[in-house]
Amino acid sequence: MASMSFKPFTGLRQSTPETHHSLSPPTKLKPIKNPQKIKANINSPRLTGRNLRVAVVGGGPAGGSAAETLAKGGIETFLIERKLDNCKPCGGAIPLCMVGEFDLPLDIIDRRVTKMKMISPSNVAVDIGQTLKPHEYIGMVRREVLDAFLRDRAAAAGASVINGLFLKMDLPESPEAPYTLHYTAYDAKTGGAGQRRTLEVDAVIGADGANSRVAKGINAGDYEYAIAFQERIKIPDEKMTYYQDLAEMYVGDDVSPDFYGWVFPKCDHVAVGTGTVTHKSDIKKFQLATRNRAMDKIDGGKIIRVEAHPIPEHPRPRRVLDRVALVGDAAGYVTKCSGEGIYFAAKSGRMCAEAMVEGSENGRRVVDEGDLRRYLEKWDKKYWPTYKVLDVLQKVFYRSNPAREAFVEMCADEYVQKMTFDSYLYKTVVPGNPWQDLKLAVRTVGSLVRAYGLRREMDKIGA
Repeated sequence: MASMSFKPFTGLRQSTPETHHSLSPPTKLKPIKNPQKIKANINSPRLTGRNLRVAVVGGGPAGGSAAETLAKGGIETFLIERKLDNCKPCGGAIPLCMVGEFDLPLDIIDRRVTKMKMISPSNVAVDIGQTLKPHEYIGMVRREVLDAFLRDRAAAAGASVINGLFLKMDLPESPEAPYTLHYTAYDAKTGGAGQRRTLEVDAVIGADGANSRVAKGINAGDYEYAIAFQERIKIPDEKMTYYQDLAEMYVGDDVSPDFYGWVFPKCDHVAVGTGTVTHKSDIKKFQLATRNRAMDKIDGGKIIRVEAHPIPEHPRPRRVLDRVALVGDAAGYVTKCSGEGIYFAAKSGRMCAEAMVEGSENGRRVVDEGDLRRYLEKWDKKYWPTYKVLDVLQKVFYRSNPAREAFVEMCADEYVQKMTFDSYLYKTVVPGNPWQDLKLAVRTVGSLVRAYGLRREMDKIGA
């Protein structure tokens, strides 16, 4: 394998009007054509005198997991996050497999949900959870707690955590040149206004959410996104008891034309929220409807926090370019129908970092696009079926109130619950029983027919 030395990096460097300069001015990006046809360069140069340097932009589950894996793998790691107390508007549900897979301590899990209510447009409620085993549950976390834990663990592994706002990056002009990241640092020395600084690295992982500046920097392309709106509501203790191990999901045109409303329990309050892709300007109206649907259980509560955030609806056209890779929301890894993203964010961050560790031989070699594409290949092979199944479910059952009524009716089926929870809790598309699948298909068609027939009759009465 070839061996060569990179030019010495200045690493962290304060920028001033007098001293600031870019080692490599922005390179004009080529349009996205067929980014999959990239071969790994087995002759990528070895590093001498130092280890590979990687910047992770964004300190959520994706960034924290990536930074920890990189640092443990011998890579000099920098994690940049602006809001170290970030409270992202997120339902906060995590699958059981994440607790063990990411070695999460049980004390960061606010609630263990073992029961759910799915509530139809006509307020028909179906209880879900009868197929769960005694040890199985859905974990409910607060993002500010989970994210801080993962970042702290990355720091303990050797990552340098930087409280800073990422601004842009200069792309390298040659394979051996560094990426230069520009950011505003916030610490005791810089004060509230912050201070412009730069950081030079060999590779970058963009974990900076739906509005990713790293994605913009590599011309990753746009995607459809939903707006999630959530209120944290402190309710009386006697009402909180109702939500001790219970979560609620509301469907209907009133709470969202293409998603659902939720009431998820936290440590001492509930998170009430909704989301939409198609009617973003009406999000507050949908939120009010969600609160009204749950009013008998949250009445007397006090809103203690209001949160809103974009959520991607599908992967970006480009997720890797040269030595830059996107993970989590920045890559578009949120499932349709359920809107789940925490596990997939953490998993994608870890898988991307593992590809860098392996490709760099534990930080001793320069990585290239071929190394990063191995992460994409593994990711798509493992999780693409899950995304496609949930995409189909959303298109079939979230398109109208009759379809939602049929969906809620279908959720009462024990076989459906078992398949759903097994797939969710362990993050696999569980193969079904052919005979049961056939019976389910017949029942589903019957539910849809009944729901649409009822709608026609209601329309006649209202005419």
